[in-house]
Amino acid sequence: MTTAGYLTAFGRAGAGFADGVPYPAMRKCEWAGSDPLMVAYHDLEWGVPARDDRTLFEFLTLEGAQAGLSWMTILRRRDAYRRAFAGFDPAAVAAYGEGDVERLLGDAAIVRNRAKVASTIANARALLRVQADRGSFAEHLWSFVDGAPLQPRRGSLADIPAETPLARAISADLRRRGFAFVGPKIVYSLMQACGLVNDHVTGCFRWSELTAS
Repeated sequence: MTTAGYLTAFGRAGAGFADGVPYPAMRKCEWAGSDPLMVAYHDLEWGVPARDDRTLFEFLTLEGAQAGLSWMTILRRRDAYRRAFAGFDPAAVAAYGEGDVERLLGDAAIVRNRAKVASTIANARALLRVQADRGSFAEHLWSFVDGAPLQPRRGSLADIPAETPLARAISADLRRRGFAFVGPKIVYSLMQACGLVNDHVTGCFRWSELTAS
Protein backbone atom coordinates (compact mmCIF):
# COMPACT_ATOMS: atom_id res chain seq x y z
CA MET A 1 0.00 0.00 0.00
CA THR A 2 1.21 3.49 -0.79
CA THR A 3 1.48 6.21 1.83
CA ALA A 4 -1.34 8.10 0.10
CA GLY A 5 -3.57 5.04 0.29
CA TYR A 6 -2.68 4.54 3.91
CA LEU A 7 -3.49 8.14 4.77
CA THR A 8 -6.90 7.72 3.16
CA ALA A 9 -7.51 4.56 5.18
CA PHE A 10 -6.22 6.30 8.30
CA GLY A 11 -9.29 8.52 8.33
CA ARG A 12 -11.79 5.66 8.50
CA ALA A 13 -13.66 4.98 11.70
CA GLY A 14 -12.73 2.04 13.87
CA ALA A 15 -9.60 0.43 15.20
CA GLY A 16 -7.55 -2.66 14.62
CA PHE A 17 -7.44 -3.93 11.06
CA ALA A 18 -9.73 -3.06 8.17
CA ASP A 19 -8.91 -4.27 4.67
CA GLY A 20 -5.48 -5.24 5.97
CA VAL A 21 -4.65 -1.69 7.08
CA PRO A 22 -3.26 -1.23 10.60
CA TYR A 23 -4.81 1.67 12.47
CA PRO A 24 -3.48 3.96 15.19
CA ALA A 25 -5.01 1.73 17.87
CA MET A 26 -2.43 -0.94 17.10
CA ARG A 27 0.35 -0.89 19.68
CA LYS A 28 3.46 0.69 18.19
CA CYS A 29 6.65 2.59 18.93
CA GLU A 30 6.02 5.73 20.99
CA TRP A 31 7.80 7.99 18.52
CA ALA A 32 5.16 7.29 15.87
CA GLY A 33 2.87 9.69 17.70
CA SER A 34 -0.49 10.56 16.17
CA ASP A 35 0.35 12.65 13.10
CA PRO A 36 -0.97 10.64 10.11
CA LEU A 37 2.17 11.24 8.06
CA MET A 38 4.47 10.01 10.83
CA VAL A 39 2.23 7.07 11.64
CA ALA A 40 2.19 6.03 7.98
CA TYR A 41 5.98 6.30 7.85
CA HIS A 42 6.30 4.14 10.95
CA ASP A 43 3.77 1.56 9.83
CA LEU A 44 4.80 1.24 6.18
CA GLU A 45 8.46 2.18 5.79
CA TRP A 46 10.61 2.45 8.90
CA GLY A 47 12.63 -0.71 9.39
CA VAL A 48 11.65 -2.35 6.10
CA PRO A 49 14.84 -3.71 4.49
CA ALA A 50 15.87 -1.50 1.57
CA ARG A 51 18.16 -3.19 -0.92
CA ASP A 52 18.15 -0.78 -3.85
CA ASP A 53 20.60 2.06 -4.23
CA ARG A 54 18.05 4.76 -5.02
CA THR A 55 16.11 4.16 -1.80
CA LEU A 56 19.29 4.05 0.24
CA PHE A 57 20.50 7.27 -1.37
CA GLU A 58 17.16 8.90 -0.59
CA PHE A 59 17.38 8.02 3.09
CA LEU A 60 21.05 8.94 3.28
CA THR A 61 20.11 12.37 1.93
CA LEU A 62 17.08 12.83 4.17
CA GLU A 63 18.85 11.67 7.31
CA GLY A 64 21.68 14.11 6.58
CA ALA A 65 19.21 16.91 5.93
CA GLN A 66 17.60 16.23 9.30
CA ALA A 67 20.77 17.08 11.24
CA GLY A 68 19.76 19.75 13.76
CA LEU A 69 16.09 19.47 12.76
CA SER A 70 13.13 17.20 13.50
CA TRP A 71 12.32 14.21 11.31
CA MET A 72 8.81 15.58 10.81
CA THR A 73 10.30 18.72 9.25
CA ILE A 74 12.06 16.55 6.66
CA LEU A 75 9.19 14.15 6.16
CA ARG A 76 6.90 17.04 5.22
CA ARG A 77 9.46 18.18 2.63
CA ARG A 78 10.13 14.74 1.21
CA ASP A 79 8.26 15.25 -2.06
CA ALA A 80 10.12 18.53 -2.58
CA TYR A 81 13.42 16.72 -2.04
CA ARG A 82 12.45 14.14 -4.63
CA ARG A 83 11.75 16.89 -7.14
CA ALA A 84 14.92 18.80 -6.25
CA PHE A 85 17.22 15.78 -6.47
CA ALA A 86 15.96 14.04 -9.61
CA GLY A 87 13.96 11.41 -7.76
CA PHE A 88 17.18 10.50 -5.94
CA ASP A 89 18.79 9.12 -9.06
CA PRO A 90 22.46 9.06 -7.97
CA ALA A 91 23.82 9.38 -11.50
CA ALA A 92 21.68 12.44 -12.21
CA VAL A 93 22.57 14.13 -8.92
CA ALA A 94 26.26 13.33 -9.38
CA ALA A 95 26.16 15.45 -12.54
CA TYR A 96 24.90 18.55 -10.71
CA GLY A 97 27.16 21.58 -10.93
CA GLU A 98 27.50 24.92 -9.17
CA GLY A 99 24.48 26.27 -11.01
CA ASP A 100 22.37 23.48 -9.57
CA VAL A 101 23.68 24.25 -6.08
CA GLU A 102 22.56 27.86 -6.43
CA ARG A 103 19.20 26.75 -7.80
CA LEU A 104 18.67 24.43 -4.84
CA LEU A 105 19.68 27.13 -2.36
CA GLY A 106 16.84 29.20 -3.80
CA ASP A 107 14.29 26.40 -3.33
CA ALA A 108 12.27 27.26 -0.22
CA ALA A 109 10.66 23.80 -0.21
CA ILE A 110 13.89 22.11 0.97
CA VAL A 111 16.38 22.90 3.72
CA ARG A 112 18.54 25.63 2.18
CA ASN A 113 21.84 24.77 3.76
CA ARG A 114 24.83 24.96 1.43
CA ALA A 115 26.80 22.24 3.23
CA LYS A 116 23.86 19.83 3.14
CA VAL A 117 23.12 20.50 -0.53
CA ALA A 118 26.78 20.13 -1.49
CA SER A 119 27.07 16.93 0.55
CA THR A 120 24.16 15.36 -1.34
CA ILE A 121 25.94 15.91 -4.63
CA ALA A 122 29.24 14.68 -3.19
CA ASN A 123 27.48 11.62 -1.77
CA ALA A 124 25.95 10.80 -5.15
CA ARG A 125 29.43 10.83 -6.67
CA ALA A 126 30.82 8.72 -3.82
CA LEU A 127 27.95 6.27 -4.23
CA LEU A 128 28.80 5.83 -7.92
CA ARG A 129 32.36 5.01 -6.92
CA VAL A 130 31.08 2.39 -4.47
CA GLN A 131 28.95 0.91 -7.25
CA ALA A 132 32.02 0.64 -9.45
CA ASP A 133 34.03 -0.89 -6.62
CA ARG A 134 31.49 -3.14 -4.92
CA GLY A 135 28.73 -3.70 -7.48
CA SER A 136 26.14 -1.68 -5.58
CA PHE A 137 25.86 0.62 -2.59
CA ALA A 138 23.28 -1.75 -1.15
CA GLU A 139 25.60 -4.71 -1.38
CA HIS A 140 28.29 -2.74 0.40
CA LEU A 141 26.08 -1.54 3.25
CA TRP A 142 24.39 -4.89 3.79
CA SER A 143 27.78 -6.62 3.96
CA PHE A 144 28.27 -4.98 7.38
CA VAL A 145 25.36 -7.04 8.76
CA ASP A 146 26.07 -10.19 6.73
CA GLY A 147 23.05 -9.51 4.53
CA ALA A 148 20.39 -9.91 7.24
CA PRO A 149 18.73 -7.36 9.56
CA LEU A 150 20.04 -7.21 13.11
CA GLN A 151 17.36 -8.11 15.69
CA PRO A 152 18.38 -6.50 19.01
CA ARG A 153 14.96 -6.83 20.73
CA ARG A 154 14.55 -3.36 22.24
CA GLY A 155 12.00 -3.38 25.05
CA SER A 156 11.39 0.36 25.16
CA LEU A 157 12.36 3.62 23.49
CA ALA A 158 14.94 4.14 26.25
CA ASP A 159 16.73 0.98 25.11
CA ILE A 160 17.41 2.31 21.62
CA PRO A 161 20.89 3.85 21.27
CA ALA A 162 21.69 6.93 19.22
CA GLU A 163 24.66 5.10 17.70
CA THR A 164 26.50 1.78 17.99
CA PRO A 165 30.04 0.52 17.41
CA LEU A 166 28.89 -0.86 14.05
CA ALA A 167 27.44 2.51 13.05
CA ARG A 168 30.77 4.09 13.93
CA ALA A 169 32.59 1.55 11.76
CA ILE A 170 30.27 2.17 8.80
CA SER A 171 30.59 5.94 9.31
CA ALA A 172 34.37 5.69 9.17
CA ASP A 173 34.19 3.57 6.02
CA LEU A 174 31.84 6.01 4.26
CA ARG A 175 33.93 9.02 5.21
CA ARG A 176 37.00 7.28 3.84
CA ARG A 177 35.11 6.79 0.59
CA GLY A 178 34.29 10.50 0.30
CA PHE A 179 30.80 10.66 1.82
CA ALA A 180 29.76 13.64 3.95
CA PHE A 181 27.13 14.11 6.67
CA VAL A 182 27.61 10.46 7.63
CA GLY A 183 28.42 10.68 11.31
CA PRO A 184 27.62 7.64 13.47
CA LYS A 185 24.22 8.97 14.56
CA ILE A 186 23.15 9.68 10.98
CA VAL A 187 24.42 6.27 9.90
CA TYR A 188 22.54 4.53 12.70
CA SER A 189 19.36 6.39 11.72
CA LEU A 190 19.93 5.17 8.17
CA MET A 191 20.37 1.61 9.43
CA GLN A 192 17.11 1.85 11.37
CA ALA A 193 15.11 3.42 8.55
CA CYS A 194 16.37 1.00 5.90
CA GLY A 195 16.03 -2.16 7.96
CA LEU A 196 19.65 -3.07 8.57
CA VAL A 197 18.54 -3.18 12.19
CA ASN A 198 15.01 -3.84 13.44
CA ASP A 199 14.66 -1.20 16.15
CA HIS A 200 10.92 -1.35 16.53
CA VAL A 201 10.31 -2.08 20.20
CA THR A 202 9.22 -5.66 20.86
CA GLY A 203 5.71 -4.56 21.86
CA CYS A 204 5.16 -2.85 18.50
CA PHE A 205 3.10 -4.80 15.96
CA ARG A 206 5.73 -4.03 13.31
CA TRP A 207 8.52 -5.69 15.31
CA SER A 208 6.94 -9.13 15.01
CA GLU A 209 6.00 -8.57 11.35
CA LEU A 210 9.53 -7.57 10.39
CA THR A 211 11.10 -10.30 12.48
CA ALA A 212 9.01 -12.89 10.67
CA SER A 213 9.59 -11.48 7.19
